[in-house]
Amino acid sequence: MSREVIHQIIGMMEDIRAKKPLVHHITNYVTVNDCANIVLAIGASPIMADDIDEVETITSISSALVINIGTLNRRTIESMVAAGKKANELGIPVVLDPVGAGASALRNETTERLLAEVKVTVLRGNMSEIRFTAGLEADTKGVEVSEADQKIGTDEGTQVAQNVARKFGCVVAITGPTDIITDGKRTIYIENGTKHMSNVTGTGCMCSSLVGAFCGVLDGERYSPLIAAAGGVLVMGLSGELAYEATKHLGYGSFRTGIIDAVSKMDGDTLIQKARVYES
Repeated sequence: MSREVIHQIIGMMEDIRAKKPLVHHITNYVTVNDCANIVLAIGASPIMADDIDEVETITSISSALVINIGTLNRRTIESMVAAGKKANELGIPVVLDPVGAGASALRNETTERLLAEVKVTVLRGNMSEIRFTAGLEADTKGVEVSEADQKIGTDEGTQVAQNVARKFGCVVAITGPTDIITDGKRTIYIENGTKHMSNVTGTGCMCSSLVGAFCGVLDGERYSPLIAAAGGVLVMGLSGELAYEATKHLGYGSFRTGIIDAVSKMDGDTLIQKARVYES
């Protein structure tokens, strides 16, 4: 158990609630409301602006930018690139969620363009999506991880994540049965969560939004992007775990609400007692 990592995550969570960083999203219209609510629940402030005429202005006043390609269209692609470049210019961290990468030519081209033109701080996705960014064959079916990629073990997944992190000079977070977060050198594993989260639309998107909130309080002297990514992934996974235990007798609608409730109630004691975080 990596208590040092857990304590750093607690420190970042306290900073989020004290500083309320503005997190700009250009995101998925299927899950945009849940992304906004999960950011509010952790204590940050969300803004969702995707018109090309304002994305640079909104990005410039934000503490982090989250780009999510879940519901992709030509109009917002240009906004994503413009916002990403403005964030890079101003030193604002960028989180990229390449939803469904590998599933269509448009998604593939957009993912490749964003990674070529924007310096990404954290790349968060499932195994299929990250395998695509690695240039490996990814058997993506829609926006979910493929059945074949679900069978990939932690060792192979770690190798994929580390290679992508080194390739793009960013932190890579692969979420799955065991979450893998790496900067190419240090690797953190998180074993919190529940398989039932896949039955609620947008848990991956919400996870990326939480990573954005943690990135919004990055401090080079105290906190690294690796810890920020681990913080967002841990809070999401543990909140899903706690929410399912509280609502499993009610159904998935209550479970969805329960995740937001659990994020809003997350505290240091809960993380210390229940986080399953390891480092290699």
